[in-house]
Amino acid sequence: MRADRVFAYGAAAGLLGDLLLGDPRRGHPVAAFGRAAAAVERTLWRDHRGWGALHTAVCVGGATGLAVLASRRVRTSPAASVALTAAATWSVVGGTSLGREARAIGGALAAGDLAVARERLPHLCGRDPQALDADGVARAVVESVAENTSDAVVGALVWGAVAGVPGLVAFRAVNTLDAMVGHKSPRYRRYGWASARLDDLAGWPGARLTAVLAAVAGPDPRGALRAWRADARRHPSPNAGPVEASFAGTLGVRLGGTLAYGGRVEHRPVLNGTGRAVEVHDIERAVRLSRRVGWLALGVSAAARILLGRTGRASSTRKGLTA
Repeated sequence: MRADRVFAYGAAAGLLGDLLLGDPRRGHPVAAFGRAAAAVERTLWRDHRGWGALHTAVCVGGATGLAVLASRRVRTSPAASVALTAAATWSVVGGTSLGREARAIGGALAAGDLAVARERLPHLCGRDPQALDADGVARAVVESVAENTSDAVVGALVWGAVAGVPGLVAFRAVNTLDAMVGHKSPRYRRYGWASARLDDLAGWPGARLTAVLAAVAGPDPRGALRAWRADARRHPSPNAGPVEASFAGTLGVRLGGTLAYGGRVEHRPVLNGTGRAVEVHDIERAVRLSRRVGWLALGVSAAARILLGRTGRASSTRKGLTA
């Protein structure tokens, strides 16, 4: 079986596994990677960019190297290759858990239980929940669903299409490291610089694809494109900007504004300023849009992988004829 079909079948099985099973409660490979990365950090940490770059290289390189070795071990068996791709896809995507957490918070808000909603919000994003009212929590959830659709689903599929299992694993390793050390706290401002920049680079194609697919799959494609053009570049994140703006425009809501992280208040630009304020029912709308975007991303990634495979074979054939 050709590598392009291995990816298509394996990624589809892995995404279906995520839909049916979600993340494992124990023994999650991403959690194991996080523990290993934390152990490396305890050994290497210095308040210096170079040591942070070494940390990034060791962690991402190690995880990717293991994925390369595993892929080589099974490459002579199509069934094993599909199974490995499915397992890797299921391990690195998190669309179902993202939706479950968002819906749990939405359910608490709908029941009027702001305390429970605040308690669950850190499962989804790193904001200070005690500083948020019900509308602020709802906005934070919609923004997190939008951003994590790219980080937890689409970006992984894009790099899986490019590089198979090693691409899937490398992207998740980069994204996990960014969540661990890539923020601008005093401890990680220098040490996490390399992880943050690498995450920006790795997330670039997935974020743009997510923004496009949100416009295609959402109720207001023109609104999505309008908000993307007008507001995305004003966001401090080069990748969250297009995604959140596109979600805001197609859902007809306002995102961005004042928020707090780790006791630090940020005043971010408003995305889709002509939209209305986020309401509790918009959480469910965002989750459904996220799921549609994920499945569309699978189709686009698999089709791109097949097309690249055919192009490569055609090029090889032409070279053989002219040799």
